[in-house]
Amino acid sequence: MIWAADCSPGRVIFLLLKQPITYIRSPDIVHMISPNTIQQILGRIDIIDVVGSFVKLKKRGTNYLGLCPFHNEKTPSFTVSPSKEIYKCFGCGKSGNTVSFIMEHEKYSYVDALKWLANRYGIEIEETFVNDEQRQQMLAADSLYIINGFAQQFFTRMLFETEEGQDIGLAYFKERGFREDIIKKFQLGYSPEQRDAFTKEAIAKQYNTELLIKSGLVANRNEQLVDNYRGRVIFPIHNHSGKVLGFGARILKSNDKAPKYINTPENEIYIKSKILYGSYFARQAIDKADECLLVEGYTDVISLHQAGIENVVASGGTSLTPDQLRLVKKYTNNLTIVYDGDAAGVKAALRGLDLALEEGLNVKLVLIPDKEDPDSYVNKVGAAAFIQFVQKNKKDFILFQLEVALKDAGTDSVKKSEVVNRMAETISRINKAEDFTRQQDYIKQCSEILKIDESGLHSLVNKFIRDRISTLERKLPFEEAKQFEQNAKQAEQTGFDEATFNLLFKDELQEREVARILLEYGIKKWDDKKLIAEHIIEEMVDESLLDNSDVIRLIAVFKELLQQNPQAANRSYFIHHSDTKLSAFAVSLLNFPYEESEHWRSEFSQASGYQKSLFEQSYEDFIRTVAPENKEQLMSFLKIDEDKTNEGVDSAINYLKLRKIKRMLLENQQDLEKDHTTEEFHMLHQTHEHLKQMEMELTKKIGTVIIR
Repeated sequence: MIWAADCSPGRVIFLLLKQPITYIRSPDIVHMISPNTIQQILGRIDIIDVVGSFVKLKKRGTNYLGLCPFHNEKTPSFTVSPSKEIYKCFGCGKSGNTVSFIMEHEKYSYVDALKWLANRYGIEIEETFVNDEQRQQMLAADSLYIINGFAQQFFTRMLFETEEGQDIGLAYFKERGFREDIIKKFQLGYSPEQRDAFTKEAIAKQYNTELLIKSGLVANRNEQLVDNYRGRVIFPIHNHSGKVLGFGARILKSNDKAPKYINTPENEIYIKSKILYGSYFARQAIDKADECLLVEGYTDVISLHQAGIENVVASGGTSLTPDQLRLVKKYTNNLTIVYDGDAAGVKAALRGLDLALEEGLNVKLVLIPDKEDPDSYVNKVGAAAFIQFVQKNKKDFILFQLEVALKDAGTDSVKKSEVVNRMAETISRINKAEDFTRQQDYIKQCSEILKIDESGLHSLVNKFIRDRISTLERKLPFEEAKQFEQNAKQAEQTGFDEATFNLLFKDELQEREVARILLEYGIKKWDDKKLIAEHIIEEMVDESLLDNSDVIRLIAVFKELLQQNPQAANRSYFIHHSDTKLSAFAVSLLNFPYEESEHWRSEFSQASGYQKSLFEQSYEDFIRTVAPENKEQLMSFLKIDEDKTNEGVDSAINYLKLRKIKRMLLENQQDLEKDHTTEEFHMLHQTHEHLKQMEMELTKKIGTVIIR
């Protein structure tokens, strides 16, 4: 039994007996979609059908063309190939397969994309579990989703179909200015004043009482089950695929003893630190605008959506967590905080934003004036004026943080010293290489505002960077550290810096070309005895000479398939591979060749000549082929249609070999220039002669001239 693992957030892929099985976390519980189900899904999906439900496609030759859904464009550059089962936008560069299209467009995980496709094609998902405990946990999670879905429908019905709901709940929402369509979109509701209205209906439907309590919808008070949200308006909270995770419930009557809001307690599916309210409704708008507006409350999100500003989510008033920031980064690198302008709003806006810098987010801050919040302000000034205000009043997060900190410190020198340290630590978190200039600008601006020496602040920032690097280096995997060391040594030996060494001697293009040919033609016959893939693997250079880890991985998987099931080793297998990194690499290798028009073929392509096989036919067959009525048959003998796959395979392999030999010659030459014993020198000289001989033989094959 062989086990291997590829762990990433929300997904773990295991190979059991070399059979891919996808494990799903929900959110921290593991169960499996069976390989049989995955194969059924991949066997049924039609990329034109799936992509065509989101993009208007027009047939262009053998491919389809449309406006890219991932960036704004007026001229179509988004191409879908039904034969290769891939898409590529030549405007923004996005590419992938059917599953990755759903992942990118709907912002789903790999597993959720498979579930979406299974539902579209009516495929029942077969799931298996690691053990009974995991099974029970997963059943509990699924049950909580079902209970929450039932509760949402109950609360919405109470809001619209009961007199109490209309007079109290609906009246409140309409007083806030919410239209009925937006109330229905966000599935808002109302929980009646009656002590156990929901509880009675849920028990009558035979829902489990323990799970009802766990969901937070029902409470056990004095051995009696009662509604937890009675007399409150309800805000359902959705996950990224639209399922209800939990609820926020707002009290409407004045009551000093009761909290204004009650939220779902944490359970198998509701983990507050991983949730941003409104992300399900905002995900595509954020992606398109390339900016996420972050507000504090539910009503802020709803009012802005109603005004047509849909790239907005809410934190719920708590400090931003790493998980929430990663959720934002999934959609965009640009985060704009839009909070109330009072002291509480300022403090709330600043909480946790150092983490945002670490995540590589560009953070701006907008404070709403005149004791307003985003909800009231957009209703007061309208959508256009609100957007204009946000664009004009974006404050730089770091400079604003400094401004607030200095105001709090006043004339206290100890507090001012703390501010200097805090700002240095904040600036040090801008640690991306591409942000170096930005970091230097902040050091300059902050030193001027703080009235301290710029070099002193620079040193302090570097100290924080060094401290963090030291911590990271202790965690750096041994193999990765070893690779860095080898690259640096090789660069030093050749007299080039590391970046130049990689550029000159890492044979990226040649390695990728061999991988592409393996993918495109691997299961075609080389001759009567073997496949093209077998020929490539026989002729291939030693794996230790390859630089690209993705190429090495693809070849390794291909080798395994050739031993177990050669016919499965087609490009579709790799395009739809459950390892999304391998799948993305496979898609990146495949291209969309230009297609000649029928007019060009018929009018101009004869200039290329005809294949030798045309003239090797019998006289009768030749006369029949060149007859005017058999024009199509004659066209099939054009030289441009001649199969030159084998020539292309050998050419790609030989060019790669030549690159590797040139590298070995260079390395051997470096060795020759060092001090050696007579025997060592003789061996190096023989190696040099042998490599030069190999180089000459290869260049004869491919027609390359060697400059001595």
